[in-house]
Amino acid sequence: MSTPTVPIGRPSTGSVRDPRSEWVLILLSAASGAADAFVFICVGQVFAGVMTGNLVLLGVSAAGAGEDGVALHVVTALVAYGCGVACGAWMSERLRYRLSVILVVEVALLAAGAVVWGLDLITSDRDRLGLLAIIALAMGIQGRIRPTPTNYFTGTLTSLVGRVALGALRKGDGWVIGRLLAVVAGAAVTALTVRLWPGAAAAVTAVPAAGALLVEVVPGRASRR
Repeated sequence: MSTPTVPIGRPSTGSVRDPRSEWVLILLSAASGAADAFVFICVGQVFAGVMTGNLVLLGVSAAGAGEDGVALHVVTALVAYGCGVACGAWMSERLRYRLSVILVVEVALLAAGAVVWGLDLITSDRDRLGLLAIIALAMGIQGRIRPTPTNYFTGTLTSLVGRVALGALRKGDGWVIGRLLAVVAGAAVTALTVRLWPGAAAAVTAVPAAGALLVEVVPGRASRR
């Protein structure tokens, strides 16, 4: 059976997105960078959304070369993220929830983490594991509800650099670069907040996610789900 060919240099109609959808992706990317930076700095030297990094840390820990307690944090993040992916898949594919409804769930989880952290209720390692689970659960939901990745970017960066090398940049690559910069910005703002106002550090994860929700529900916005 022959495979239909797609003319090079002619984008398909389905690849065209409106600017609001792109801004949602950029804001969610910023939330991802903020969440990973906050968890890594404040919770336990692991990641909330970058599971490749966590798998590497798990291997290092299994070989006895990691810091004490990292393995437990990694396993917690992996399990919570997996649960978030399952919830995101169920809500979007089975229950057919609108994207805005699923974003409400994510924002609520991140806001809960921000409140717990801001009120200084994290007093033990068990509490830190719970906070890690909340944020990783939110990142798992985020990772599943959009086909365009907003919390892991190795493939995005690889594809972009490949197109640059071949001189084959696409019309929408400015938005791709925007998502990459948003991750850096989210992480940088979180790190600065940890230094200058530690109690508000977790809130930085929720603010861009809430912004994405706001953009999604702006009057006149046609939901993609």
